[in-house]
Amino acid sequence: MAGTMLQPLYKSLASLEPEPQLIDYASARAGFSWAAARAELAGLPDGGLNIAWEAVDRQVNEGRGDALALIWLGKTGERREISYAELARASNRFANLLERSGLGKGDRVCVLAGRVPELLVTALGSLKAGAVFCPLFSAFGPDPIRVRLAKSQARLLVTTALLYQRKVQALRGDLPELERVLLTDGGGETGADSFHALLEAEADHRPAPRTRPEDSALLHFTSGTTGTPKGALHVHEAVVAHRLTGRLVLDLRPGDRYWCTADPGWVTGVSYGIIAPLANGATLVMDEAEFDARRWYAILERERVNVWYTAPTAVRMLMKAGADAARSHDFGALRFMASVGEPLNPEGVLWAQAVFGQPFHDTWWQTETGAIMIANYRSQEVRPGSMGRPLPGIEAAIVRRRPDGGADRLGPDQEGELALRAAWPSLFRAYLHDEARYRQCFADGWYLSGDLATHDADGYFWFVGRSDDVIKTSGHLIGPFEVESALLEHPAVAEAGVIGIPDPVAGEIIKAFVALKPDHAPSERLRKELIGFARTRLGPAVAPRELDFVDDLPKTRSGKIMRRLLRARELGLPAGDLSTLEGADEANA
Repeated sequence: MAGTMLQPLYKSLASLEPEPQLIDYASARAGFSWAAARAELAGLPDGGLNIAWEAVDRQVNEGRGDALALIWLGKTGERREISYAELARASNRFANLLERSGLGKGDRVCVLAGRVPELLVTALGSLKAGAVFCPLFSAFGPDPIRVRLAKSQARLLVTTALLYQRKVQALRGDLPELERVLLTDGGGETGADSFHALLEAEADHRPAPRTRPEDSALLHFTSGTTGTPKGALHVHEAVVAHRLTGRLVLDLRPGDRYWCTADPGWVTGVSYGIIAPLANGATLVMDEAEFDARRWYAILERERVNVWYTAPTAVRMLMKAGADAARSHDFGALRFMASVGEPLNPEGVLWAQAVFGQPFHDTWWQTETGAIMIANYRSQEVRPGSMGRPLPGIEAAIVRRRPDGGADRLGPDQEGELALRAAWPSLFRAYLHDEARYRQCFADGWYLSGDLATHDADGYFWFVGRSDDVIKTSGHLIGPFEVESALLEHPAVAEAGVIGIPDPVAGEIIKAFVALKPDHAPSERLRKELIGFARTRLGPAVAPRELDFVDDLPKTRSGKIMRRLLRARELGLPAGDLSTLEGADEANA
């Protein structure tokens, strides 16, 4: 919080070259216009705009085709370099393939894969063809995959042979709109084709895209506390904010070596794992392998990474591994480090200062905002624990919702809901097939984030917590409803409630409370069976890590589980208002 913040820590800018992209924050805000930011893009004829064109073809057209777009590091030691020209040609082939397959404007193309080059080719090629690109977590189990493929009405899926065999093939009968599956490393499986064989048959050139700024481009699923996952839809105009934030917040410039460790299934893995760095002419470093502290330090040194964007969970895991793992490495190329996904605790900032000689710069944004909204900038002091200050062009405030649906703005050090004045280019345009849910996100011209926060007199914002029950674990937002639904499919389970509980590494872990059917009794064997059942259905990233048996779950009179009360009981917190609790005194109803 602002009143207890630590003293600012930051690396002396005098020793860094080049100068920060954003130097005078106040002047940048005062003189900013989104129209001017839009004018910096190449654009298309007749006012058109295309994310992929800005990301790769612009670099080629401006004479940087031979520059490296990607350095890919395979988990078993492979290393590949791909230039902007090569990436442009490969994405042209994929766009031509889509058109030959009858896919075009507005059609959804999903990817279920890890950090592989085919991810970039699919994303950029889909955008060039006017299709909508939708990434999925490879850690998901079959049920979450089926729900998202069905809700997106995906017509084509790119995945790996292993993921297809284990998680998708058995679902094909439930997905009549999924016409084609392409495998990045196979093609002999029933109902699937070879990604690379089909691409080789296509031409590597095509005319400029014909997309408009408001054409749909990206679909990212994010979970809420009830109902099915929400599909946040973004348009090509979002690239204005992607490019700008890459430059002003991440301090990117042409030729930088940039490493974003985010999973490609997460919005960060697209906005800042693909679009923002390429639109700024940087070289992506992409590591296929999972977290390993010594491997990460070796990559930072060997690849001479200039800018590093990672998650607080990863920072805590590095801290857990100890400083000795870092001491033998040279991080002299590293100019800027930033974090994303959840609040970065002050200890992580202090640790980074000691190990790297500079702090991590926390950033705040959401799937719905599409791009970074609040950040700690390279040219400014870092106040450990703070999200930072709003991006030029973004008006942020703390508000309190009124019963009539409006919102009142609060002053410094007052806790309320973090809100942003609509609109900006990367703001989502819809929740897929759910207009009512979308409208609930806005009041009096504000986008309401659902996050509780405060701001201090200097305009730094401080995260307090979520205003709903969404669980944030290892940078992923998990909706409890989805986990509860999977547990309820087990024949022994009568009711299930899920909450997040604090964890020093993941931020939160998922804990489930289960009420059994009368013919089943609690046991350690059944507890392990239920956790395993959930892992099979949902995948390890979504399944509960802990599970307790209860006689009954606290519910409101309307039947909604009071997860807030479960959390209060688990953590020894005040129970708060219980007037809607089922069975409560009628006088409190």
